[in-house]
Amino acid sequence: MPEAGSPGSRPAPPQPPAPAPRNPAPDPSRAPPRRSLGEGALGDLVARVEEVAAAHARRYPGDPGGRQPVHTVYVAADRFAAGTARAYGAEALRLLDAHVPDGDALAAALGPPAAAVDAATSPDGRALAAAVRDRVAAKLATEPVEDLRIDFEDGYGIRDDAEEDRDAARAAAEVAAAAAAGTLPPFAGLRVKSFADGLQLRSIRTLDVFLTGLLEQAGRLPDGLVVTFPKVVAAGHVAAFAELLGRLEAALGLPDGRLRFEVQVETTQSILDPDGRAGLRGIADAAGGRLAGAHFGVYDYTAACGLAPSEQRLTHPACDFARHVMQVALAGTGVRLSDGSTAAIPAGSDTPAVHAAWRLHAAHVRHSLRHGFWQGWDLHPAQLPSRYAAVYAWHLEAFEHAAARIAAFNAGEPGPGGILDEPATIKALVGQLRRAVHCGAVPEAEALTRTGLDRDALLGG
Repeated sequence: MPEAGSPGSRPAPPQPPAPAPRNPAPDPSRAPPRRSLGEGALGDLVARVEEVAAAHARRYPGDPGGRQPVHTVYVAADRFAAGTARAYGAEALRLLDAHVPDGDALAAALGPPAAAVDAATSPDGRALAAAVRDRVAAKLATEPVEDLRIDFEDGYGIRDDAEEDRDAARAAAEVAAAAAAGTLPPFAGLRVKSFADGLQLRSIRTLDVFLTGLLEQAGRLPDGLVVTFPKVVAAGHVAAFAELLGRLEAALGLPDGRLRFEVQVETTQSILDPDGRAGLRGIADAAGGRLAGAHFGVYDYTAACGLAPSEQRLTHPACDFARHVMQVALAGTGVRLSDGSTAAIPAGSDTPAVHAAWRLHAAHVRHSLRHGFWQGWDLHPAQLPSRYAAVYAWHLEAFEHAAARIAAFNAGEPGPGGILDEPATIKALVGQLRRAVHCGAVPEAEALTRTGLDRDALLGG
């Protein structure tokens, strides 16, 4: 018999494949992870999480979207007229032409916000300063005042009832006339007297006369109407004022929630309440959803802190503390913040006096911007050139870098200098560009082209 494997042997018949095991070993990469708690055991906990999230969203709705003015211009009620905003613009433009005829003069007058804007040492700075000067001139000619407040409080003083009634009725008629003529600023309203001064009846009466007269004259309230409630010392006063607005809405046939207001933070009690808590939290809650803004009052606040008059200024550290408390207390609530005013205006009509006042005011505006306060008060037409010049220089100096970072982030690439931005930073950069477009510092088309954003993403609601 031939040996196995010899030439004469036959190959072994093929063997059938081994049958697959009935219970194959599971693939660990595809097996569902083991859990110790099933969905049914988590229902109550998840419901509580969702309830907390909903409450948080109601209390912290985020920025309301839309435009925020760069300033609020206060005009005493007895001096306000339908043409006030245009008259302020004409005077501001006259001062601009007389005292800073070109970009080099503007940079020398106001001082550079950064080395790049120093027209004396940088060609790029000269071009930027010229652009700022041209855009400020255009702004003063077309929209010199973004937010106008007719003042019945400190800037107006105490008058007899008949006189204040007449001024409230007349102011309403002038607002109606400006709205009809298309000359009313995008935002406008009035400041009433404080409840803390014991003048609540006079305050209520002035607001009633003004709103009633405005509706009779214009047929509707301007979209940007806001009421300023000053010198808050207690959340209870805010609650009473909010209730008053509700009663006025009912009496005037206005929709619920149509009347909104801003508080002025000018007392120590609005920073820390009698229990040592952040006073603005209680103030915001007491407003019942009607609070649109919180405006810092430099001089009342510093006086309340006991500072000497020589130290009562927007840049004092005591004011920085108050602003930081305002930011932390109201962040995410949708309540917008505004800084206060600079009391100094040109002491004379000569160019050195005008430049000195502008340089101080511009420095204060830049201080506010560095602290995240995008809005402030202006008290005189001479402050409009320095307000817009400082704001425009701030935005234009940052524009190229900010736009490049936004474009790079949306392309999934590092930004200039290898910056890896977080989404929160990009959101802040888009918000800054939105403000630049709204105020006229940067043309909308240029912002869209440089960032690659669409219009809705850039301008929001």
